[in-house]
Amino acid sequence: MSSPRVKAGFWVSMALRLGDKDGRPGMVLRKGDPDAGGVLVVLLGREGVSVLSQARGAGGEVAWLRGTGEGPVDQAAADAYIARQVKFDPDLWVLEFPAPDLLPPFEGKIL
Repeated sequence: MSSPRVKAGFWVSMALRLGDKDGRPGMVLRKGDPDAGGVLVVLLGREGVSVLSQARGAGGEVAWLRGTGEGPVDQAAADAYIARQVKFDPDLWVLEFPAPDLLPPFEGKIL
């Protein structure tokens, strides 16, 4: 059984509020489809950048993949990854958060 899907625009608002609450204010770098767009989350760490890509687990729950790899990358590599993903899916949202530990300000399973 899959979990209910939340509209992307609503989820983005929630993530931004959680970031504010956690002292890590985020910003929308790119607006996607408010109803069905996917989400990329750029995490700005001490050692570099990591981009999380929204995915679904086996049970349909929201999960996250480290799209740019296990470790941090430079900004150019992150930008190239985002550009490829947007070319593939023009409905994507792109959010950015300061994240010294390369973890998002919201709960989520990272695969």
